Amino acid sequence: MESENRMSSSPLKVGFIIGSVRSGRFADTVAGWVVSQARRRDDIQVEVIDLSEPALVEELKLSLDAAEGPEKAPRLARRIARQEAYVVITPEYNHGYPASLKLAIDYVYSEWRAKPISFVSYGGIAGGQRAVEQLRQVFAEMHAVTLRDTVSFHNAWEQFTDEGSPLDTKNVTKAATVMFDQLTWWGWTLREGRATRPYAV
Repeated sequence: MESENRMSSSPLKVGFIIGSVRSGRFADTVAGWVVSQARRRDDIQVEVIDLSEPALVEELKLSLDAAEGPEKAPRLARRIARQEAYVVITPEYNHGYPASLKLAIDYVYSEWRAKPISFVSYGGIAGGQRAVEQLRQVFAEMHAVTLRDTVSFHNAWEQFTDEGSPLDTKNVTKAATVMFDQLTWWGWTLREGRATRPYAV
């Protein structure tokens, strides 16, 4: 019982994956706010995994000319592997999610298994929700657990101040709190599950 309590009380290692790599992207504003909310909690250990980082961009480009597999993207695979849960931050492009995010998911396979994933989306009138629905199907194939509650920003460029704070602070902060509460519950539960019974496909 004591070991279980320690397992479920130590901070959860959460990777915040920024899916857009476009120049001038709005992702920096959305991700900056979401990560700042997570850093206020003592139950989450934050690592930002920005797919626009030069080393990751080069690694994923090289993967296009190689056999499929995480050994072709070792930097990304190592960073994904050491996380216990994820928050995927994605825009919606033409009713879908970015190609850069699909590459990152596909070139890291077993590292996703039996771990929870939350979504923060942004876009036009749909707020990125169509991208999220597609990502749920993709992550199901990876044996990951996607969570119900998300944070979404509709017409996102109209929802933030010039300083990067949401105009509707109360409601989006509440949504983020619910999302993080669910993520930590699932993260701790699946941590204990993997430790007790290694996940096998």
